[in-house]
This record gives sequence, structure tokens and C-alpha cells, in this order.
Amino acid sequence: MPVESAHTFLRDLALILATAALATVLFQRLRLPVIVGYLVAGMLVGPLAPARLIQDPETIETLAELGVVLILFSIGLEFRFRKLATLGPRVALATVVEVGLMLVLGFLGAQVMGWATLPSLAAAGLVAISSTMVVSRTLADARADRRLKDIVFGVLVMEDLFAIIIIAVLTTLASGDTLTGPMLARTLARLGLFLAALVAGGMLIVPRAMRAAVALKRAETTLVAALGICFLFALMSGLAGYSVALGGFIAGALVAEAGVQHLVADTIRPVRDLFAAIFFVAVGMLFEPALALTEWPITLVLFAIVVVGKVIGVTLGVFLAGYGTRDAVRSGVTLAQIGEFAFVIAGVGSAAGRGQEALYAVAVAVATLTAFTTPLFVARAGAVASWVDKHLPHRVQTFSSLYASWVELLVAGRSEVTRAAVVRRHIRFLLLDAACITATIIGTALIHRRLPGWVDGSGGLLVRYGALAVGALVTLPFGYGLVRTLRKLSGSLAEAALPRPARGVDQAHAPRSTLEVSLQIGMAIALGVPMAAFTLPFVPSLGVTGVAVAILALLGISFWRTASDLESHARAGAELVVHVLAKQGSQADTGTFEMVRTLLPGMGTIVPLEVAVGSEAEGKTLGELALRGRTGATVVALSRGEQRISFPPASTLLAAGDMLALTGSGDAIAAAAALLRATGTSSLPSARDATAHLGGSVPSRPEAPSVAAAAPTLFELRGREPEVRPGGPDEK
Repeated sequence: MPVESAHTFLRDLALILATAALATVLFQRLRLPVIVGYLVAGMLVGPLAPARLIQDPETIETLAELGVVLILFSIGLEFRFRKLATLGPRVALATVVEVGLMLVLGFLGAQVMGWATLPSLAAAGLVAISSTMVVSRTLADARADRRLKDIVFGVLVMEDLFAIIIIAVLTTLASGDTLTGPMLARTLARLGLFLAALVAGGMLIVPRAMRAAVALKRAETTLVAALGICFLFALMSGLAGYSVALGGFIAGALVAEAGVQHLVADTIRPVRDLFAAIFFVAVGMLFEPALALTEWPITLVLFAIVVVGKVIGVTLGVFLAGYGTRDAVRSGVTLAQIGEFAFVIAGVGSAAGRGQEALYAVAVAVATLTAFTTPLFVARAGAVASWVDKHLPHRVQTFSSLYASWVELLVAGRSEVTRAAVVRRHIRFLLLDAACITATIIGTALIHRRLPGWVDGSGGLLVRYGALAVGALVTLPFGYGLVRTLRKLSGSLAEAALPRPARGVDQAHAPRSTLEVSLQIGMAIALGVPMAAFTLPFVPSLGVTGVAVAILALLGISFWRTASDLESHARAGAELVVHVLAKQGSQADTGTFEMVRTLLPGMGTIVPLEVAVGSEAEGKTLGELALRGRTGATVVALSRGEQRISFPPASTLLAAGDMLALTGSGDAIAAAAALLRATGTSSLPSARDATAHLGGSVPSRPEAPSVAAAAPTLFELRGREPEVRPGGPDEK
């Protein structure tokens, strides 16, 4: 490098880092996201500068690309392949629903604003992936409880996988390939083979090499080895035609398999932070205010999609996974932003037909706005959850209180080998039918587009409609098979959670029917959203949306009917609980409630708890306490002297000594117990008395559930206390 060029580069680098340092100090003092400070610094030395300050932007962009690789390498360090198994299908279900919905909404939003197909796909990718950096910093500042962190970071890990697929597909499209069904299949197959080869080969070498380097106990050796592996995999990814960010992520995941990821993360952090700062500043430098003003309609549309769509998508997905209304809403509010992956996707997708400046301008604007709103949303997540719970229809409130406990029973019964084999077979058929339907729809759409010109003349309309009719006939058997398998699978799962009695009256009929319909809705959404995301680029958007709305409307009507039966079942059961609660008084005879549970299958974990003197609940109404909105537990019955109330209303004033019968999931009951015990005490007198004899875990056979189901781990609580935040008004 000539001396003059070296001086120019050093001047540019010094200017960037000095401006970034000042901006981040200011933003930290203002308790604002540091990423936004870097973006502002880039704007100050780039488009907002009165004169051109950066003389060597190409070299800065090269350093920024190194920053992308290191950021993805750090994210990969938090991702372990074994962790996928521990996260399980519940988090996968939540992420599939959320990411699929965001891809659909992002694509439709860009199409409505007049963007072409390929840039619309890039816009869909922009809004689909949340920011790990923004979320981790925000949750740390808010001192969020462990349960929320587990759910949120589980979803983020799964989102990383989708981001890699999106980046790979956009990389192929940016190279000039036409978007077709075969092209999409080839791209995914090629990506799968590349990742399989990279991971398989890397697993044989990288963990051993990294452990050997760490064993020398020299920080510089660990640093050089980690960065060498990182950039080697980035190079291989680039040579294979993919983004270098993909290689960095895989390298981080392979290093994590060595079991020394925390040491490596601490060692490379200064280097990563340096290059990450350069990356975000470079992104800010690409931001054009004039272009942002020109593109303000699409910016506002995508911002609204991120804020509203993410909240709805994550909330829906997490709730369907069985985590309860409160945790679902809090997770949705927490993940309503985009970040580092948006900039990577903007860089990869910029060559797909819209122009680099426009994509970057939109990405920077939306990421900046959502980075500002995230801390505000997280601070009010508990109040939002309480507000949502309060305004749900009463029968939906009853369903939401019990659904999480049903999923607990379903998860507890996974060890039944025969039923598990049947469920896996149904899932395979379900996925196969969905794939065949998707392929048929895409194939029919492509054939319809490419019919020769002669059909446009006489009889052309008939030929085109005939092609669509043939496609519909081909799809029909797969659709019938999908519906039939979906019903079988939902019925099998519902019976696993709430078995039919060998003889006598089926007391679990109402809750089982509601669970079966809700599982059908959940599976329809989990399959329908990805199918819509795949087919939207090929078929009319209104057609896909209309079919989806019609199917969900039919399932919704069925759910509303079964939810009404469930509410009647719950109210009848509450009358029995009232009498039992009055009989046992303050002695908390859980043996009696064990019998009640047997008589009332599907009513969740019914546990008697006493309002302690000095507790937060004493002297408050149920509405003021917001018990269900803050914990997810529902008060089924209240006993006070001679007074007996089933499903007490929100205006009921609680007093010390009141006996409450609560139902809900294990974690919900644990959180409710924390509100009802005396302030400042570490023990749980009434809760402990109520569950003293229950030393086991959730029964593996749901036919004989214990009264506490998941409660054995509740009140001993895995060594920690649940965090309960003040919220808004409670149930109606």
C-alpha cells in the first residue's frame, strides 16, 4: 500500500472510530441502544457531513464485511447443534409460525407498495429476523426473569437457522437466477448438501483443534485459532457462492461444540466489538436521507409490519407452543425489532433488482426505529399482558388458562413409545401432503404463466381455466389426505393428554374436544403459513390470503363452539371445587383435591392456596391484583368463612385467610403462590402444605395425574423464585 493511501486509510479509520466512540458514550448515557449510536456515527461522517470526509470507502466496506463475519461468528458461539434437541418442537413451532407470518406480511407489504417480486423477497427477509444484540442488551437492562429469557433466546436461535436459509436463497437470486419452483428446490438442496458437508467435516476437526488451542492457556493462541477458523469457513462459504456471513455462523457453531465457547467469546470480544463498530458505522454511511424521504411509505409499512406482525406472530406461536398468554405476549413484545441480520440481508439482496441504496435506507430506518421502541415495549410487557388477558372474551380466558396445563400433560406423556411412533408417522404424512400441495400449486402457476401464445386467441380462456382445473384435481387427494391426517393427529394428541375412560361417563369430553380443535388450528397455522410463504411469489396474493382466511374461519367457528362447552364444563367443575374447598378449610388436604382432579380431568393443576397476612394480595380486588394477567393462573373458587364463590369476579376483595383454589400450568401456579405468600418471606406456607406429599414429577401416564402435575418443581422452583411484575387490571 502506498504511503499516501496508508495515511488516507488511517485518517478514515481514526475518524470513524472517534465518532463512533463519542456517539456510543452519548447513547449509553441516554440509555439508548448502542447500535443506534453506531448508525448515527456513520450518518455523521457519511451522508450528513457537510463535505466528503471518508476518502477510502472501499477499504472501510472491506473491514465492515469482516465485522459481519465476526458478528455472525459470535452469534454462532451461542448456537449449539445439541441445543436444537433441547429446545424441542415447541420452540420450533413458535418460530415457524412467527417467521412464516413475517415473510408473508413483508412480501405482501412490499408488493402493495409496488416493489417487484425479488426485492419484495428481500423486504420479507428484512422483517423476519429479530436482533439478538438489541434483545440481549434490553433484557439485561430490564433484569428479565429466566423463563422469558429461555423462550426469547430459544426463538432467536431458531430464527438464526431461517436467516441462513434466507441469505442463501437471496444470494442465489442475486446471481441472476430466475425464481422458479425447481430453482427454489435446487437452491435448498444445494444449501443442505453444502451445510451437511461443512458441518460434518468441521465436527471432525474444529472442536478438537479448538480444545487443543485452549489447552495451551495462552490468550493470543486462542484468539488467533478462533479467528483463523472463522475466516477460513467464511472463505469457503464465499467460494461456494454463499454469503461470507454464513461461513462465520457455521464456524461459531462448530467452535461452540468444543465446549469452550464462553472462553472464546470473551477472548475475541474486543476484536469483534471493533469490527462490529466499523460494520454498523459503514451501514450508517450508506444511509441516504433524501432516499429515505423518497422511500418513507415503504419504511412506515415495514415498520408497522415489524411492530404489529412480530407481536402477533410471536405471541400466537409461543401460545400455541403451550407457554401461556402472559409469556406469549411478553415474548411477542420483546422480539418486535430487526437488527444485524437485516443489514446482512439488505447487502445480499440489494442486487436483486431494487438498488443497494434503497434497501439499505429502508433497513437502517426500520432497524433504528425498532431499536428505540424495543426498550419501551419491554418495560411495559407485563402491563400489556394483563391488558390483553382482561380484554379476551371470557370463554377464551378459560381456554387460555387451561391450554398450557394440557400441553404440560402432553409433553409429560411423550415417553409412550407406541403412541409416539403413531404421532411421528402422522407428522411424516402431514409434511409430505403439505409439500405435495405446495409443489402442485407452484407447478400449476408456472404452467399457467408459460402457456404458449396461441391459447390467448380463440379458446385461450378455456385452456387456461382447464390448466387450473387440472392443478386443482391433482391437489385434491393431497388436500383430503392432509385434512384426514391432521384430524387423526390432533385426536391422537388430545387423547394422549386427556385419555378416554375405560368405562363410565367421559368427564374429559369437553376439554378434549377443545384441545383437539385448538391443535387443529395450531397445526393448520404451522403448515399454512410456510406454505403461503413458499407459494406467494408464484400465485396471486389475494387468492392465498382468501383461502387461508376461509380455512381459519371454519376452524374458528368450531373452536368457539367447543370453547363454549369448555366454559360450561369449567363452571360445573368449579361448583364441586367450592364445596371441597369449604370442607378442607385451611388444612389444605391435597388428598381431597387429588380426588377432585380425578373427577375433573382437563381442569388443569388445581391447587389450594391461602392468602397470607402481609401478602401483596391482601386488601386488593382480583382486578387490582391482576392475578391471571401477571401469572397465568385462574381462581376457580374462593372460600371465606361461610361464603363460597365459584369463579369470583374481578371486584372480589381478598383478605388474609381466604382460601383460593387455583388452576393453570405449573409455572403459573408457582408465580401465583409468590403473590399470595407474605411479603419478605422465603417459605410458601400454604402452597407447601398443599403439595407437601407430592415429591414426584409430572406423571408420564396422564391417565393417573397427580393434583400438582408439574407442581413438584413449582414450589421448590428449581432453586429460583419467579419474577412477578406489577401489571394492569385482571380478569373480568
